[in-house]
Amino acid sequence: MKTTNEMKLSFPSRSCNEAFARTVTAAFIAPLDPTVSELSDLKTAVSEAVTNSIVHGYRRAGGMIYITGKITEDRRVIIRIRDKGVGIADVKQAMEPLFTTAPEEERAGLGFAVMQSFCDKVRVTSRLGQGTSVTLEKRISDA
Repeated sequence: MKTTNEMKLSFPSRSCNEAFARTVTAAFIAPLDPTVSELSDLKTAVSEAVTNSIVHGYRRAGGMIYITGKITEDRRVIIRIRDKGVGIADVKQAMEPLFTTAPEEERAGLGFAVMQSFCDKVRVTSRLGQGTSVTLEKRISDA
């Protein structure tokens, strides 16, 4: 499917930049005139992925987060959030609801479940010591 718009963004893995990522995502998809629900869903999913990079990927030690976005002619939004952090040993286990690697921070372990509930498709790839990539896909209605 043909790409009609795209973006690239990088920023330090600081908690204050999570809101920045949400705002950029909202501005990027605004030309599609999404419903309030579609907009909220995608912003929340991006927020969860960025938070995962900060808390789990870099373990709050710092690093860069990279976001790319594409909009296709059939109104699919594809957002990829990537870090170069510690990686995930078992992606399948990490995607299970309530699983967390940061219980000391009182994390609920629902980040991936939230992403999956708000997006049409969520793909996670990871390599230990090299980082994690989360790709979120959501079609914006044309109604």
